Amino acid sequence: MGEAAPQPRLDATRRALELLGDPQRSYPIVHITGTNGKTSTSRMTESILRAYGLRTGLMTSPHLVRVNERIVVDGQPISNRSLAANWDDISPFLALVDSELQAKDEEPLTFFEALTVLAYASFADAPVDVAVIEVGMGGEWDSTNVGDGQVAVFAPIALDHTQRLGSTVAEIARTKAGIIKPSAAVVSAAQDLEALEELERAAELREATLAVEGGAFALEESTVAVGGQVITVRGLAGTYEDLFLPLFGDHQGHNAALAIAAVESFLGGGTQPLVGDVLAEGLATATSPGRLQIIGTEPTVLVDAAHNPHGARALATALGEYFTFDEIAVVLGVLQDKDANGIVEALVPVASAFYVTQSQSDRAVPAEALADLVIAHAGPDAVVPYSSFEHAVQDARVWASAAPRRAVVVTGSITLVGEAIELAAAEKWKQ
Repeated sequence: MGEAAPQPRLDATRRALELLGDPQRSYPIVHITGTNGKTSTSRMTESILRAYGLRTGLMTSPHLVRVNERIVVDGQPISNRSLAANWDDISPFLALVDSELQAKDEEPLTFFEALTVLAYASFADAPVDVAVIEVGMGGEWDSTNVGDGQVAVFAPIALDHTQRLGSTVAEIARTKAGIIKPSAAVVSAAQDLEALEELERAAELREATLAVEGGAFALEESTVAVGGQVITVRGLAGTYEDLFLPLFGDHQGHNAALAIAAVESFLGGGTQPLVGDVLAEGLATATSPGRLQIIGTEPTVLVDAAHNPHGARALATALGEYFTFDEIAVVLGVLQDKDANGIVEALVPVASAFYVTQSQSDRAVPAEALADLVIAHAGPDAVVPYSSFEHAVQDARVWASAAPRRAVVVTGSITLVGEAIELAAAEKWKQ
């Protein structure tokens, strides 16, 4: 069963891990959820912890190109050999759980449930000193929640996956707050009041501490720099000045502040300042593929995994503040369960033209249907539909090459971004 249809349960994943001896209990966990920014925050958190000399595990989702990206040990995607060996080790136990589920007339383990078991087992096999685990969807019933996070981290919460998580920000926040475990340290990005109230209620019920951006910690300053930005962060235990972050967008500066607070909470209970040069190394070496990533030059081609209105607004803001393009062609593809209207509304102010297409995902909105929606916002002269993503992006690159200070931005879905990254590497767009 694919990731578009997660099962709202923990028992199946918990049973498989129980049969394996509960590997998720052999290392501490930093558990990260949210609507936007959770992957970048996870990657920065892991990078800082690794700079401290800890052997780290990192689980993120979805992958852009290869499934190995989802399970990272000590900064490197799991090797094919290790992935296959660990899969062989857990497969008999997964089959046993599937048999038990079938006997109860329940759905077998989903892809994501099996992947969660594989990640937790792989980290125990490595072994790691700490695992940074990104939630797949929601929190309370997400299969990653069989692990107990000593630190629970909340990136900004907004509307997304409304069919599964709820139709209001409060409902979504309530589900995500399910990752808060008794006596955990909770750190959160700045949130809308209705989301914050849910986090405060959950933290109080579980006797957990709660530190929120803006009060307990903050991004004090962000300055555009070559290759990213220079930030100053007031953390939980100290202020860290002039840190280079090789990622674009003020939202990434806020993600960095959240990651710093998470590491402070993990290493010293939020009471001990981080070592300046170690923190600087951790941030300077952080990466977040698919997030305002430059994959082509002459012409410039960027990809961004924005797939909801909140993410699209952050993308539009960053394009205006971090780049000096006169005209931008947006190559857009959206999946069926997403708010395409909201995404397009956010991008219209920065787009000179839309090359509307679709990824190879069976959940992709057909290009013609999406083009009709975009035309309603941008007008017919600014929109061209393409059934083939490859043709769309190639025509957009030709357009961008015809005048200086033009660029191409591929966005709207993670699957489309992954296809763009693969194509760019195959055709050597970036010299």
